[in-house]
Amino acid sequence: MKLREGVEWAAHCCINLSWVAPEKAVTAARLAAFYELPTAYLNKQLNALGRAGIVSSQSGPRGGFRLGRGPDQISLMDVAAAIDGSAQAFLCTGIRHRGPAGELAVPEEHRTRCTVARAFSLADLAWRRQLAARTVADLAAEVRRANPAASDYVRHWFDRN
Repeated sequence: MKLREGVEWAAHCCINLSWVAPEKAVTAARLAAFYELPTAYLNKQLNALGRAGIVSSQSGPRGGFRLGRGPDQISLMDVAAAIDGSAQAFLCTGIRHRGPAGELAVPEEHRTRCTVARAFSLADLAWRRQLAARTVADLAAEVRRANPAASDYVRHWFDRN
C-alpha cells in the first residue's frame, strides 16, 4: 500500500494539535514551519482534514486549525481516507476472461470473484482494519512514551510562536 506524503504530514499535524490547548487554533504556516514543509501544500492537506471533520478551522487574526473531535475519536484510517480517498487499492479488470485465458473459464467463473481479486481485497481489508483500530491519541501516547518531553515541547513551541 502506498500513501502520499500528505498522509504523513496530516497525521503528524493531528498529533501536534492534540497537544495544543483545545481553545488554541494553529495556522497552517505555523504547522508547516514546525516541520519545514511548504505551507501551501500543507494547507491543502489541512483543508482535506477539515472537509472530513477531523479538524476545524477559524479565520481571522486568532484563526487557524484545531482538532474537530477528540484525538481518541480520529482513526488513522480517517486521516488516510481524508487525504488519499477511500477507494480500494486493487482494481480487478477481469483479465481472466480475455484472450486465450478466457477459453479456460467455465461459466460459473463469470459469477464469482477472481482469486487474485479476493486475495488483494482481503489484504486491503486487513490494512484498513489496522488503521481503523489505531487513533491519533494512540500515536500521541506512543510518541510521549518514546520522548516524554515531546508534548510539552510542542505545546510551548506553538504557544510562544
